Amino acid sequence: MNTKDLSIDQLEENGYYTNQNLVDVVNAARFLNKPLLIEGPAGTGKTYLAKTLSKILDLELIRLQCHEGIDEDRAVYEWNYKKQLLSIQSKDDTSNLFGEDYLIKRPLLSALTSQDDNLLLIDEIDRADEEFEALLLEILAENQITIPEMGTITGAENKVIILTSNNTRELSDALRRRCIYLYLDFPTIDIEKKVLINTIDEITEDEAIKYASLIAFIRNLNLNKIPSLIESVEWVKFNIFNKSDTNQNLGILLKDKSDHKLYLESIENLNESNDN
Repeated sequence: MNTKDLSIDQLEENGYYTNQNLVDVVNAARFLNKPLLIEGPAGTGKTYLAKTLSKILDLELIRLQCHEGIDEDRAVYEWNYKKQLLSIQSKDDTSNLFGEDYLIKRPLLSALTSQDDNLLLIDEIDRADEEFEALLLEILAENQITIPEMGTITGAENKVIILTSNNTRELSDALRRRCIYLYLDFPTIDIEKKVLINTIDEITEDEAIKYASLIAFIRNLNLNKIPSLIESVEWVKFNIFNKSDTNQNLGILLKDKSDHKLYLESIENLNESNDN
């Protein structure tokens, strides 16, 4: 697998705008061959970064979307009990009912046993519980999974592992120790400006700076739901296309009634302050 260092230019050529610190952390994780834990608010581009890296590095993307109650059957493997039962009923050779022919591979085992270079994305690990975290430790630390009926399966060194967390709960120290850590916050005004310019054909640089500054102001309000990067781009794109002002189409950007009210009050106060 290619381990040549990534650059900001490579990321930007593929539509991901960032800073050198992020690139350095990603390169460190790849050099040390350790999983990368990306933590930060929802909507900051954590999953998109993983997808972008899989594209740049030409890696098969294998994604495990975590959720409350996820377990080994959904994440690692399960046995094809129906096929096993049919084999027993048909009186086929049943000496190896727990062999690979009867194994259903879920994302973790698929990534471990794949012959192709791959990127394993364990998305929103904070939505799972601590018991599920414990299931991950063996693969994160030793690149292997133990299946009681088959023994230990060790994977090739042909994968990048990325975990994302929206920081809705504290992750275990054991998981954190096994990873390189990156905190990904909302973009700076300069980076958001670049995103807007390179995503919206009709926007001017002055308009991009104005909107990026306004969005930064909005995100610093005491909102119930801070708008994601995707939501901000969609809002600006629609406003530019329709020549709307910044107090319109708030349903694209803000998804909470009280947030609408807070935004409008804050803009009114800001305008009054500027007039004085």
